[in-house]
Amino acid sequence: MYWAVLLVSAVLEAVWATALSNGDYVIFAITATLSMVGLSVGMKRIPVGTAYAVWVGIGAALTVAWAMIAGEETVSVWKIVFLTGIIACVIGLKFHKSEGKSVEAPLLVGGSGAVPELKPGAVGGTGASGVETSS
Repeated sequence: MYWAVLLVSAVLEAVWATALSNGDYVIFAITATLSMVGLSVGMKRIPVGTAYAVWVGIGAALTVAWAMIAGEETVSVWKIVFLTGIIACVIGLKFHKSEGKSVEAPLLVGGSGAVPELKPGAVGGTGASGVETSS
């Protein structure tokens, strides 16, 4: 279900981008809102990086494809090859299984979200006048 919602929101992204370029601001506002809501729903179960890449990739590819169909953009073999590559990458993201490895975050003083403790003089020394000097 989350993937379906994400794909619909990606299609809506292409609609709002086209509407914006044509000056259809009511259609733009409605479809942009629905597209963002769909992206948000998709991100509840799909990792944010994957969801965003799929949303942008599909939306961009459809926007260019529609512009070529409408005659607003020139058609070329290379554009079709590259758009096919974007779609292939999105399909790869859908079927790629992560290995569940996580990146270890560095330990911070005082627990999560704390700023590491700096020792006095760590950046430079201070003279008798209190002015920092470089070592």
